[in-house]
Amino acid sequence: MMSYQLLERSLGFERTLPVTETWSAAPDFLKLISDYCLENKPKVIVECSSGTSSLVISQCCRINRSGHVYSLENGEEFLNKTRSQLSDFSLSGYCDVIPAPLREIVLEDKGFQWYDITRLPEKTIDMLVIDGPPGFLQKHSRYPALPMLSDRLAEHCIVFLDDAARDDELELVKIWLKIHPEFSYEFIDNERGCSILRR
Repeated sequence: MMSYQLLERSLGFERTLPVTETWSAAPDFLKLISDYCLENKPKVIVECSSGTSSLVISQCCRINRSGHVYSLENGEEFLNKTRSQLSDFSLSGYCDVIPAPLREIVLEDKGFQWYDITRLPEKTIDMLVIDGPPGFLQKHSRYPALPMLSDRLAEHCIVFLDDAARDDELELVKIWLKIHPEFSYEFIDNERGCSILRR
């Protein structure tokens, strides 16, 4: 079974990853996204919610000597914490943690609280990692990610959705696939479930 310690060793981290049981992505999810990064070397990576994943993906960019992470973060406390951790790990040059307060948007006549992406650079996204906003905020809390960012996704791209074993995430993926049938879908039955969409 993958652990944070095994992940640290496999990626050559020289210090312990700062993880919290409540908020940090599970190690098997981090292994999935890091394996993909190392093998495919995406240039532009966007993640919804910063944290341990920001450090892991940034480390992959350092190993690859290419790629950059843009992390949308709505919480000022988490934004400052992730920036500080990136600095501690000498990874600040590989990741921009972008202030993205939640704002009201309307999709298909439904209201959602989702990230303000006005500060997100207009770049073509090769890899999208969705681990926020928190599910308790609203039904289908992470649904807006694909409709809001689909026009920025590369022709050949990949989307990772964490916590995908939850009912909300299982439902929203079905809606995504109806709207975007060009994506293939794979479900990984790991600790919290991961949905992978590829185009």
